[in-house]
Amino acid sequence: MEEISNIHMVAGAGFVLAMFFGAIANKTNFCTMGAISDWVNMGSTGRLGAWVLAMGIAVAGTLMLEMTGLVDITSSIYRTANFGIGGYVFGGLLFGVGMTLSGGCGQRTLVRVGTGNLKALVVFMVMGLSAYMTLRGILGVVRLEIFEPMSVDLTTQGIEEQGLAAVGSQWFGLELTSTLRWLVGGIVASLLLLWSLSRKALREDSDNLLAGVSIGLIVVGSWVITGYLGLDDFDPVPVEGFTFVAPTGNTISYLMTYTGATISFGVAAVFGMITGSFFYALFTRTLAIETFTDRQDMINHLLGGLFMGFGGVLSLGCTIGQAVSGISTLALGSFIVALSIIAGSVATMRFQYHRMDEMSTLGALGVSITDTLMPWRMKD
Repeated sequence: MEEISNIHMVAGAGFVLAMFFGAIANKTNFCTMGAISDWVNMGSTGRLGAWVLAMGIAVAGTLMLEMTGLVDITSSIYRTANFGIGGYVFGGLLFGVGMTLSGGCGQRTLVRVGTGNLKALVVFMVMGLSAYMTLRGILGVVRLEIFEPMSVDLTTQGIEEQGLAAVGSQWFGLELTSTLRWLVGGIVASLLLLWSLSRKALREDSDNLLAGVSIGLIVVGSWVITGYLGLDDFDPVPVEGFTFVAPTGNTISYLMTYTGATISFGVAAVFGMITGSFFYALFTRTLAIETFTDRQDMINHLLGGLFMGFGGVLSLGCTIGQAVSGISTLALGSFIVALSIIAGSVATMRFQYHRMDEMSTLGALGVSITDTLMPWRMKD
């Protein structure tokens, strides 16, 4: 019997874990765009609390993996010394706009594909093509010529990587010790957990609690699979967490070049998300074909997919890839991306709201930007 290669073992484990992710996200209606919408439009923080709870659990679990030496988190893309501030901010903002136009982020798109949503299938294809074009195609020129020069090499500032402890030690003149890493990680995890669990709408909703706890643990599991189970000097795999923008582009490439391609953890995760959501929808009899309602609906979804693919690659991740997997590594850039995504989404929602109120395009744009920068002024 032929021995299973390291990458196939990692991909297989990632597929199974992603199936649970897809099924749970389907069952609980876990949606980061929906969470922001609930907060902005209704003042409800239940689903937002689930997202933040997932962050807190992921931070705590990943910190333990790193500090016990089980996984080399510093080798992930999030903790490099290359601080791509332009991509973090602009890419995050664009991704936030895109996910709002298309009715869901990358992971939600995969979940909806599994339920038979044809609108999500279109977003999946456009997002994947846009992402791949930004990674290796014509949009890559924009990324390399415009955004790459904005990156800051932190080593020139005496900072070895962008983890909060490393950055803080340099800024405040502290020695970078394991105690400092434990302290910073513990404070961040505690703040995220305390804020999320203080939300009554989260505590009283079993689905939100299930989503937050499960997705946080699933992200920790992705680090275990790639960084511990997949550790092999002769057949190494990248240490990575769950993320769904660049892997969607790689999935389309994999499907087109199958006979000469090798599967990866990210591609397997995309397949797993769709499969898990599909089986949950099948067993609960919620499979349903959904199509565009009108021309504007289609245009919004096409633009949303385009913006998510381009923005998600620029920012190195999405609402899961950066805001949960990335934040779990305590990378400074991940916090910036998460805030930028939220800002882009909030601005788009407010713009849509004011346009429905028959305000001019420029007027709606100005008010939506003001609402986003000063959220306490938002009024329905």
